[in-house]
Amino acid sequence: MRVRVGAASDIGQVREGNEDSFLVEEPLFAVADGMGGHRGGEVASRLALETVQRLFEERTGSLTEQVEQANRAVFERSQLDRDVAGMGTTLTAALLEGTRVRLAHVGDSRAYLFRDGGLLRLTEDHTLVHRMVQEGEITEAEAETHPHRSILTRALGVDPAVHVDEGVLEVRAGDRLLLCTDGLTGMLPEDRIREVLEGEPDPQAVADRLVGEANAAGGVDNITVVLLDLEEGSEHDPPAETTVALGERGAGARTDGGDERRAEGVAPAPPVRRAAGPTRPEARAPARGRTRRLVGSAIAVAAIVLALIGVRLFLDSQWFVGISDGQVAIFRGVPAEVAGFELHSVVVETPIDAEDAMALALYRDLDEGITAADRLEAEEIVERIRVDVARARAGGP
Repeated sequence: MRVRVGAASDIGQVREGNEDSFLVEEPLFAVADGMGGHRGGEVASRLALETVQRLFEERTGSLTEQVEQANRAVFERSQLDRDVAGMGTTLTAALLEGTRVRLAHVGDSRAYLFRDGGLLRLTEDHTLVHRMVQEGEITEAEAETHPHRSILTRALGVDPAVHVDEGVLEVRAGDRLLLCTDGLTGMLPEDRIREVLEGEPDPQAVADRLVGEANAAGGVDNITVVLLDLEEGSEHDPPAETTVALGERGAGARTDGGDERRAEGVAPAPPVRRAAGPTRPEARAPARGRTRRLVGSAIAVAAIVLALIGVRLFLDSQWFVGISDGQVAIFRGVPAEVAGFELHSVVVETPIDAEDAMALALYRDLDEGITAADRLEAEEIVERIRVDVARARAGGP
């Protein structure tokens, strides 16, 4: 079985940032909808999918076990980093295995099967209103407009462990598998989603159309769509083309190894062609005299100097724990670099082996930096790492 893929993500009309992420890495596909504020939601959805992808590539555990590990990773980061405390994410994943699709699901993102003109929902929403429907308190129609329809009863990262819904679906050529966040299903009824799937043969055109119509209907949430078109073919055939479009107002994080850019100019862009969005006319500045240009240049230089001073003061107030020469270390600054210049410096290099620390699930992302409010908190993080590493070596709990 071969697959053609279309995917699109957009910030919507209301939100300030895109907290959705999606994974397109054949044969593994997934969507995630983060929560916990712009930074927290984005971190949660991205971390969850990166964890699943990494474990899949390492061939570690089943899809369900990979999602469970993603839950643990998000939970531990939430406990460790006060800036993203309380974050969580939905996750709906599909793994193609020949003529079968294995599903894993937590939250209210959804998976649908479109076959022979019919649309079948494959996942169950883990929401308060769905529970109310099951218990007979409200009807399905009432649930669609209920004020609490977005309250989740299950999500990744909220608790140390989570129950993951799983299932296996037999598929055939001509089937279409849709993964989407609730930014789509909250804006478009299932009948309209079915009509778009039935009327448009190209998967990328479908993804673009669904995102566009959700925006036209209000776009009150981030919108992410991944559509898989299943075709006859051997698993040894080269993979069919994958196209991904990112909404012009900020795209969801793509975790397939593409360049990383986040919402509002820095959302990850895929290493494939991008569908062009509507263009905006460039503002043309009127001609100005030489004196006006000189004054403007002087102001610009002054602004740059002040900005550099501000950046320096900001960096001096930032702390994180990371890795220096293979050892756990305390840094001042932020774990990033610009144009080849590192925005941090080592303050203390400890004797703790970084590999020993990263072998523990809690510190698996140590190489990305663990932020701290100040040096004291950074030292406390290092002490926790030292204790946990010592316990692991001793074989203790």
